[in-house]
Amino acid sequence: MTSRRAINSFTEIATLRIDLRDSDPPIWRVIEVPTSITLKVLHDIVQAAMGWLDYHLWELVIDGQTYGLPMDDDWGTTPRKVASRTRMRDVLASGTTRIDYTYDFGDNWEHSLIVSDVRSGDPGTAYPRFIEGERDCPPEDCGGIIGFYEMLEARADPNHPDHTEITEWLDEYDPDELDVFPIQVALGRIAARRNAAAKRIIKPAND
Repeated sequence: MTSRRAINSFTEIATLRIDLRDSDPPIWRVIEVPTSITLKVLHDIVQAAMGWLDYHLWELVIDGQTYGLPMDDDWGTTPRKVASRTRMRDVLASGTTRIDYTYDFGDNWEHSLIVSDVRSGDPGTAYPRFIEGERDCPPEDCGGIIGFYEMLEARADPNHPDHTEITEWLDEYDPDELDVFPIQVALGRIAARRNAAAKRIIKPAND
């Protein structure tokens, strides 16, 4: 029989603020997330919320400990724990928890994750869910934060030698617009997987 404590832990949520470091003006999101998710699912949520395509390697650093995908060799980097084997609730500090998240070790997209306001979730609400945010995520493989702003400058300057090429490459990309619908759809898929798990966990305890 599933314990009441396990059920409460499963339905507990927190507020997650995601900021893309060194973006100016800021590129950010606020998401409500379950604390029962693994750190691998936290990665999935960040990818969905920001609009990344999950093409590259990534890692999370919490209180000096690195988490990521299982690897045969750390290749001289800091030893890591497997993100899919660690739940977010087990690494949260009292009050606010700061997490460093890096995506794509080539472009080196660094994010600041702030987890706060741990509380009981609404039983009738599907989590994770999008709350608010501003500005579109940079395109993949554009050279990191420096390359991103250099591309925007080149597109804005008709006299720049790369203006035509960059304009074609960026197509209709608008950094100031945020299309919320794809984020909601992607987070909804994650929530649907959790709901299926919730039925297996909670129903036996209520019988």
